[in-house]
Amino acid sequence: MDLRDYLKLLRRRWRLVVACLLLAVAAAAFLTLRTTPQYESTTQLFISTPHSDGADAYQGGLFSQQRVTSYADLVNGEEVAQRVVDTLGLDATTEDVSSRIEATVVPETVLLSVSVTDPDPEQARLLADTVAVEFADFVAELETPPGRTRAGVKATVVDPAVAATTPTTPLPLRDIGLAALLGLLVGVGAAVLRENLDQSVRSPELLAELTGAPMIGTIAYDTSAVKEPLITTLGSHAPRLEAFRVMRTNLQFVSVDSDNKVFVVTSSVTGEGKTTTACNVAITLAQSGQRVVLVEADLRRPRVAEYLKLESSVGLTTVLIGRLDLADAYQQGPDGLTVLTSGAIPPNPSELLQSSAMADALKHLREQFDIVLIDAPPLLPVTDAALLTSQADGALLVVRHGQTTRDEVRHSVERLDAVGGRHIGSVLNRTPTSGKGYGYGYGYGYGYAPEPGARKARAGREKKARKGRHDEEVSASSWDS
Repeated sequence: MDLRDYLKLLRRRWRLVVACLLLAVAAAAFLTLRTTPQYESTTQLFISTPHSDGADAYQGGLFSQQRVTSYADLVNGEEVAQRVVDTLGLDATTEDVSSRIEATVVPETVLLSVSVTDPDPEQARLLADTVAVEFADFVAELETPPGRTRAGVKATVVDPAVAATTPTTPLPLRDIGLAALLGLLVGVGAAVLRENLDQSVRSPELLAELTGAPMIGTIAYDTSAVKEPLITTLGSHAPRLEAFRVMRTNLQFVSVDSDNKVFVVTSSVTGEGKTTTACNVAITLAQSGQRVVLVEADLRRPRVAEYLKLESSVGLTTVLIGRLDLADAYQQGPDGLTVLTSGAIPPNPSELLQSSAMADALKHLREQFDIVLIDAPPLLPVTDAALLTSQADGALLVVRHGQTTRDEVRHSVERLDAVGGRHIGSVLNRTPTSGKGYGYGYGYGYGYAPEPGARKARAGREKKARKGRHDEEVSASSWDS
């Protein structure tokens, strides 16, 4: 994946990224509000040794640097904490006091920095000063040899503690900013992970790569298609109608050497929109003046008659069992489309579709019509579509964006190859209308209709021009008279 692929990924998964970001910010804000502010006060001690001349001073400095590292561990020990508790009369344990003390050595110096945190800034200052004083006394006791009154090392408070005016924790801006950054990183990571785990088909390029066949068209998702699946109810410049017109144009370049073509419209599994695609493609082909017949060969779950509001009790099955001639089974659909509905649902659909009667029916249909479109069942659940494709010029595979998996597409193509069927192309259905960023024409979520008010403005201009010509004619007539 290059940078452009990642940008496309973020565009598809932006909701997940934003959700992780908001969740992290909300959690940080909640914890910030629930956290008790802590104030920190710091004091410094200077560790020195008595000396008399320069050489002793240098040796004493080295000795002090060695000692100060050990003192950093002693500051927050139990002995110092107990002395602080006793001195201030605190109602706290030595462990509690010790946990508030932190000592660090300033690098390459003999300075010992002691910090104390507390919810009360004044209390933090008092504790820091007390810790420094008590620790200085403790060092004097430790470094005084037996029988002597002078200590070999001295700890001196050089920088008394000052009460803090702002808390050290929490820091809302810092904490929420870090949480936002972390949430963004987690969101992007989750988006990449989900994209890698998502095996559905989401782009025309991927579909063409999986099938090895060209893209015949892409149909954008339209909320109104559930109630009005046919394009006959759409305006002349509707994006969905334009998409099917593009498919009509592309189909004309398939099997160009054949004047009469038979195509099977199928899908991998149910619910991908193969029947509505077959109906709408057939209607657009009929609108171009071609002789088109739509054959409802889905003898398990027929829907064509329902969509086109035709009689479903008489149709293909009636012809195949010899009860009716093919010419008498035709029904007229919209825009001059001829339809052969399924007829009664038989108990043996596969046997009927691979019978000699079906082969004869397809032969007669090919002779009578320019294009025969067959609405077939899905490829993977049953073998009906594969059987029909072996007798046709090819199959048109309808794939639903974001639902059909890559394995389902591969297995569908394998099913067609197994019977010697030809996969002439694919249709990516229900693509997002905001997908123009994925490539030219992806989703066809746009139209090219006249601008609002353009017709009215044009009519006004024409009316004004006619009035002008009329005035000129009247003026000329008056002048002649």
